[in-house]
Amino acid sequence: MNRNLWLLAVCQGLFLTNNVTFIAINGLVGLSLAPLGWMATLPVMGYVVGAALSTGLVAKTQARFGRKASFQLGLLVAMGSALLCAFAVFSANFWLLCLATLIAGYYSANGSLYRFAAGELAAPAWREKAVSLVMAGGLIGAVAGPNLAAATRNLLAQPFAAAYIALAGVALLSMAVLACITFPPTPLKTTAGGGRPLWVIVRQPVFIVAAGAGALGYGVMNLLMASTPIAMQQCGLPFSDAALVLEWHVIGMFAPGFFTGHLIKRFGTLPVMGVGVLLNLACIVVALSGIELRHFGIALFLLGLGWNFLFTGSTTLSMQTYAPEERDKVQAALNFLVFATLALSSFSSGVLVTTQGWTWLNIGSLLPVAFTGCGLVWLARRQRRPLLASGNAR
Repeated sequence: MNRNLWLLAVCQGLFLTNNVTFIAINGLVGLSLAPLGWMATLPVMGYVVGAALSTGLVAKTQARFGRKASFQLGLLVAMGSALLCAFAVFSANFWLLCLATLIAGYYSANGSLYRFAAGELAAPAWREKAVSLVMAGGLIGAVAGPNLAAATRNLLAQPFAAAYIALAGVALLSMAVLACITFPPTPLKTTAGGGRPLWVIVRQPVFIVAAGAGALGYGVMNLLMASTPIAMQQCGLPFSDAALVLEWHVIGMFAPGFFTGHLIKRFGTLPVMGVGVLLNLACIVVALSGIELRHFGIALFLLGLGWNFLFTGSTTLSMQTYAPEERDKVQAALNFLVFATLALSSFSSGVLVTTQGWTWLNIGSLLPVAFTGCGLVWLARRQRRPLLASGNAR
């Protein structure tokens, strides 16, 4: 555990400040500008679609220029796209807002690699704790994101325009922090085609479960989180309440980062991910029990905890599936699956919450949660077979 890891955790926090602010305001800004109500979360969807489309390009820039230069490029895109979002709000142009968030997705594809870079900044024995620590840096975003959105909401004539301008400043600050980080040299053979073919890697049972759990866990979290500000507005709750709920949600997402790595080291990756599935189920039960502030708050906090256990676990699990020279293409594939799922969940959240309501949105979430749980059980049983066979042989 070293200085570079702590600085990268700060970058993760600033990255999440951007993401949480986007989640808090994009749906509401979209609702005010969209031609039809069901289009409200298209700007949220644009952000993750842009990230999915950027994964291949990011992999190439990471392999060619290294971590540091590629991360800085992502921050430049973040700054420019945030300013374009502000211009779209001033001009009341819904489709320009969608385009700006689509471009911002390049930053998301870059920033999502911070967690993998963390594993490279620590000794192999500390990899789980390094990933967990850097993800814990998201606590900065938990506090800064919702409060930034609330504080800047009415600073300018157009609601939330100042929030987008503030995000450009957040990107500039992150560039300064990143400049102080020293990353290890890029492996000489780390190219888009290095190592085994991708199709061989993705057929591994461990990869299938790691990728599936990461994508579905993130998709369920995004499905419920992206629709929460709209659902709370429909229930007559003020934006300040929505900001508070999102703040505690993101605290739930990243506060466990200080100990998730320890839990994985002690109990194993799959049991920790299984607890994440149970926390998601608990979230849905609470969300279906009422529509008052406390129901939204408790449900979203549990959702954040479940996401942390699932996503930290899936990231750690995925690192068992590739060699250093296969790093960039495998991480690009993992992120593409995550962002493709996020794109679907972002669009579905807007459609479901504005047409079917908060209740059916939560009921629909049970299916991907069940799939994730089944995948974990399948892998656990598969890994037990060799142990049982060796035990019988003795």
